[in-house]
Amino acid sequence: VDVVTKFDTEGYSTRIAGEARDFDPLALMDRHDAKRLDRFSQFALASARMAVEHAGLDIAHLDPYRIGAVVGSGSGGIETTEKGAFQLFQRGPGRVSPLSVPMMMGNAGAAIVSQRLNLKGPTFGVALACSTGAVAIAQAMNSLLLGQADVMLAGGSEASVTPLSMAAFGTCGAMSRRNESPQTASRPFDKDRDGFVMAEGSAVLVLESWPHLAARGGRAIAELAGFGMTSDAYHITQPDPDSKPAARAIRSALSMADASPADVGYINAHGTSTPMNDPAEIRAVRLALGEAADRVAISSTKSMLGHMLGAAGAVEAGIAALALQHGRVPPTINVEHRDPECDLDVVPNTARDMPALNLALSNSFAFGGHNVCLALRRAESKRT
Repeated sequence: VDVVTKFDTEGYSTRIAGEARDFDPLALMDRHDAKRLDRFSQFALASARMAVEHAGLDIAHLDPYRIGAVVGSGSGGIETTEKGAFQLFQRGPGRVSPLSVPMMMGNAGAAIVSQRLNLKGPTFGVALACSTGAVAIAQAMNSLLLGQADVMLAGGSEASVTPLSMAAFGTCGAMSRRNESPQTASRPFDKDRDGFVMAEGSAVLVLESWPHLAARGGRAIAELAGFGMTSDAYHITQPDPDSKPAARAIRSALSMADASPADVGYINAHGTSTPMNDPAEIRAVRLALGEAADRVAISSTKSMLGHMLGAAGAVEAGIAALALQHGRVPPTINVEHRDPECDLDVVPNTARDMPALNLALSNSFAFGGHNVCLALRRAESKRT
């Protein structure tokens, strides 16, 4: 998280963000794709290729109709949309690029992953604001459970550090204005928090059925054991103040995972660093877990990475999986003065070794009231 360098932020209330400054599209795609893909699609394709390589999947020797992809985005090709609008108003309709539609459409990320990796199974895009990445993983799991595929690539991608996006979130008062101290601006659960920090990025996870994984001799990082989804049906941007729908999503994920509140060791929180979200999430965890909530480590990695909107749920599910694999949970940094309403163990400022960690949750709560909770179990403890 630092000062925005992609465009001039003079006059903006928020001038900081998490930019993917070291991203080189040519490292993972040819010049043709780099030129004809919006940045969010570039992120998606790069993440998918890295995920496949890391999983050791030899896609060329697998049935392409048994492999699919669910890759979502909250904003789609917003960078392309903004550039197209500028051309339209400054130079007229004839100057708008004919590539604008395939570059800005929300399913472009899923489409390019499917095309370049030759995935012919269930493939689609999803858009659920900040819960997009998490719901993509949940829907990919459904495709496996229904027997529609053996392998699914799932995740989210977002490239919303753009003039319009930064201006819009700034004027609605959702983002931090700690412009003089970028690295300390995102401070979930701290009483002095003043909003989230925008970030860009992508994560794609490889989901694979246990029989398919075993047959090829692969190794799992973690088991996706369950998910829960609810809607607040309350407000377009504010969470339901009683937190009951979010708590229900957590309980549903545990039920699908055949787990109890006492089994939960770690929660990767949605934890946006906004005044309303953080205490609402803590209330949801307390409602869902009861007395067990006081024994759970709950941290927000958005304190370090910023908020990647549609990509956040996928990034954070991956972090939860790695926490299980390594027996170590990440901290919530910048916790200087704990908000009394956020009275659970938020793993303040320092990572923690948890070698006995067996079950983790990843929460995603989006604008529109969309609640998604993913439950992950340590791979070695998979139930038959």
